[in-house]
Amino acid sequence: MASLGGILNIASTALQTAQTSISVVSNNVANVNTPGYVREVANQESLVVGGSGGGVAVTSISRAADAYLQQASLTASGNAGNYGAVSSYLDQAQQLFGDPSASGSLFGQLDQVFSAFSAQAAAPTGVTQSQSVAALQGFFNQASQISNSLQTLQTQTTTQITSDVSTVNDLLQKISDLNTVISQGTVAGSNVTGYQDLQSQYTDQLSKLIDIKVSQDGSNTGAITIRGSDGTALTTLGRNPAVFTYDQSNGSGQLLFTPPGGQQQPYGSRLTSGELEGLLHAQNTDLPNLTQQLAEFTAGTASALNQASNAYSSTPAPASLTGKDIGIDVPSAIANFTGKTTVAIVNAQGVIQQTVAIDFTHKTLSVNGAPATSYVSAANFVSSLNTALAPAGGASVNGSVLSLTAAGGNGVVVADDPTTPSQAGGKGFSQYFGLNDVVTSKGPSDFNTGLTAASASGFTSGTMKFRVATADGTDVADVSVSPTAGQTIGQLVTQLNSTTGGLGAYGSFALDSNGAIAFTPRSGSNFNLGVTSDTTSWNGTGPSFTQLFGIDPATRIYRTGNLSVNPAIVQQPGLLPNAKINLTGAAGAIALSPGDTRGADALSQAGATLRSFQAVGLAPAATSTLSNYSAALSARIGAAASNASTNQTNAAAAATEAQSRRSGVEGVNLDQELVSLTTYQQAYNASARLLTAAKDMYDTLLALVQ
Repeated sequence: MASLGGILNIASTALQTAQTSISVVSNNVANVNTPGYVREVANQESLVVGGSGGGVAVTSISRAADAYLQQASLTASGNAGNYGAVSSYLDQAQQLFGDPSASGSLFGQLDQVFSAFSAQAAAPTGVTQSQSVAALQGFFNQASQISNSLQTLQTQTTTQITSDVSTVNDLLQKISDLNTVISQGTVAGSNVTGYQDLQSQYTDQLSKLIDIKVSQDGSNTGAITIRGSDGTALTTLGRNPAVFTYDQSNGSGQLLFTPPGGQQQPYGSRLTSGELEGLLHAQNTDLPNLTQQLAEFTAGTASALNQASNAYSSTPAPASLTGKDIGIDVPSAIANFTGKTTVAIVNAQGVIQQTVAIDFTHKTLSVNGAPATSYVSAANFVSSLNTALAPAGGASVNGSVLSLTAAGGNGVVVADDPTTPSQAGGKGFSQYFGLNDVVTSKGPSDFNTGLTAASASGFTSGTMKFRVATADGTDVADVSVSPTAGQTIGQLVTQLNSTTGGLGAYGSFALDSNGAIAFTPRSGSNFNLGVTSDTTSWNGTGPSFTQLFGIDPATRIYRTGNLSVNPAIVQQPGLLPNAKINLTGAAGAIALSPGDTRGADALSQAGATLRSFQAVGLAPAATSTLSNYSAALSARIGAAASNASTNQTNAAAAATEAQSRRSGVEGVNLDQELVSLTTYQQAYNASARLLTAAKDMYDTLLALVQ
């Protein structure tokens, strides 16, 4: 039978337990709206003295945390951060291009270009010519602005990634510091739930940036271990946390980290979600893809317009035609030409003064219909053409630029044979050398060189340094290739494709029929190819290999900003080509008529001509009209933004649901807490009454003794 002392002890412990439990409930109610607060629970245990009940005690105060729901919430939060970052940037990118159906969009601007040329063909006046030039300028100016804005978005991702990396490091350090405090407090028997709540808040913040897994430390210290999705430890009790670094030294950014007690290593490929994963993907893949697709589109537009303009001439014909820098020496280009073209000198009235018919297939020249004579080799072509044109005109080369001139106030016109037109790299003679371009470029814009596998390589020294990386920027390999003297283009491609010393382990280079070289990643991989440096040069003075063939992504991207309307045409819209020369007319007849509008009509129809587009970004290689390619690009941009938005919406909904379920278990329910408060108050009152009864019994016994 229990003694009065035992009864007093039982009542006292019950009173203390009820008081502690009421304090815990009060704290829960006070923190009902505190972010990250997890409901506390007073854990009670019966006391046993000599085999009999001795009261009750609060053994510990713990958090009502659910490890499963916490991990589900952390995972969902990481997915939401990932898709949110991608969606944000793709949405901004889509807005730059505008609504395809609106006249102010880039695609609407292109329609206005073709409409302006159509109006010019119908009513050729100085006003309609100026309107055509203005429409052209509007299109290329807007394309350049979009390209610059896309690159600005990439810069913003860099800033945001740098900030997120700093935040990740700060959160890992705080979590690690709290591990020490929590473990020490747990060993000392202190209440550490407040520290654990704070640590949980930091963990939640961290999960939005990188995907993590959380587990309790195995030594029952109350500390936690943070790991990456692949199990890599980021924080462990007793060691400094991992440190992340964003490295941009190799051309594109990659995420590195130094694990606790380890060496620095790539981390990007280990990310599966989180804002950093989305930002890295946006910076290294999504935005570059859009920028390169824009560049392919604008370069294709320039090529389509130049193809049309080089088949016609302004009236009167210009006194000289000066081409563009083709990158390679003129003889190397001429060596691969086939078909026929004619260079004609005409007077101000459009009457032919002299013609030189060129047959590239048979390497001959014919002056004014006379028997053809051989120009022997490509090396002799320009000098032979110059002699054939004299004294009415001439031909000359400055570096890699070909020029044709007329003397005595006359003009010069180039016209391909209608049956067997000249061709190299998929372009006619005039277009290849850019002799009558309406759109000019400050750098390479067309990588169809016309070179063949048998062409002598002009790259005899220097080194190309390539970087193979994954879509998130993680460096896979750095490969250096040095061409040697005496190689052909085909041999150089073979060297690049070697699995030892080349890039054959990661993909392959291929030379197509137009003399373009493209790299295709290994099937099933997500490799991106970058160029860290290239000291090669065509014949020692020309562009590098990666510039000439557009292997360097930067060369392709900057095409958009390099394109503009020919400055001479901007100053004098009357220089727009409008007429086609008639080489079969009678002697003395007008062969180039100012009333001819076929040139403007051809420019208006340039969007309907089939042409080849290289694979770039998400766009596959295609043979398509410019108008269809434009529509496909618009659809592709819209689909990418729409898919990203849908993914973001779904991920956000999943994150909200996961957090709601977690809050349902870990959060404070006022109704439940008020029930608990009432229960503990009643227990307190009952314990107090028991204590009073025991006291009364003591007092009665003491009175009897006296």
